Amino acid sequence: MKNKTLGFIYVLSAVTIFAGQDGFSTLLGEKYPPIVVTMIRFWAFAVFVIALAAVSPGGLKRAIVTRQPVLQILRGVLLVTEVVVVIFAFTTAGLAMSQAILQATPLIVTILSVPLLGEKVGWRRGLAVVVGLIGVLIILNPVNVQFDSRLLLPLAAALMYALYGIATRAVSRQDSAVTSVLYAGVAGAVAITLIGPFYWMPIAASDWPAMAALCVCGALSHYLLIKAYGLLSAVEVQPLTYLQLVLSVAVATIFFDETVTLNMAIGAVIVVGAGLFTVWREHRLGIQEGR
Repeated sequence: MKNKTLGFIYVLSAVTIFAGQDGFSTLLGEKYPPIVVTMIRFWAFAVFVIALAAVSPGGLKRAIVTRQPVLQILRGVLLVTEVVVVIFAFTTAGLAMSQAILQATPLIVTILSVPLLGEKVGWRRGLAVVVGLIGVLIILNPVNVQFDSRLLLPLAAALMYALYGIATRAVSRQDSAVTSVLYAGVAGAVAITLIGPFYWMPIAASDWPAMAALCVCGALSHYLLIKAYGLLSAVEVQPLTYLQLVLSVAVATIFFDETVTLNMAIGAVIVVGAGLFTVWREHRLGIQEGR
């Protein structure tokens, strides 16, 4: 019981830090090219994952061994690209709106798991996905003549993060979590370093504390989630991660003067509810199949 309590503390701490990370990303993304912000963040993230791998059982030599190098590298490229798009979304579509739409990611994972992983999705989870997608439509409010095409940015980010999640599921069948996080950080850092310098802008001295905070948030939140998953099951962790939506919306309204509309709130509730059901249902099926 004490271990589970500690696990929940890890999750809640990670989620809180993720919300702060969103705030720093939005703040910096409004001043500098998102590619530059992401590049600096991934440099720090790469250092973190290398250090994490070095102190893991077997050390860096063991962690770097993978049976799926191409897919592992692709994960890193997907993740870093998704982060760039997310920062663009935060600064154009808005932090609150973007986070509401990003909650559809687990539903997209469920859809893509059928053709890409060969998983079966029963009618209950299928119905939950349909309901969740209706929630996304309510958030987007496409019947409104003021529909903004910039809302497609968080949708694209959700799709990319879902593909990253699918790839992570695939590599987890043969590689350890340490190996996967190592490749995600290093491959992502290398990939964006090939492009980022072309968009370089000097960071003002007054903005380096925020940049440093962003880097610390990125590393610490992932570390806490890794610790949480070592003590809790996915079905115990996932519901708490939805608190990030509430915290990020609070950051958006308090620090960036964003407004939460009625359709955004209703749609977000529907999407989160559908996501929670799919996670719970997958957990139940896993128990029945003895996984």
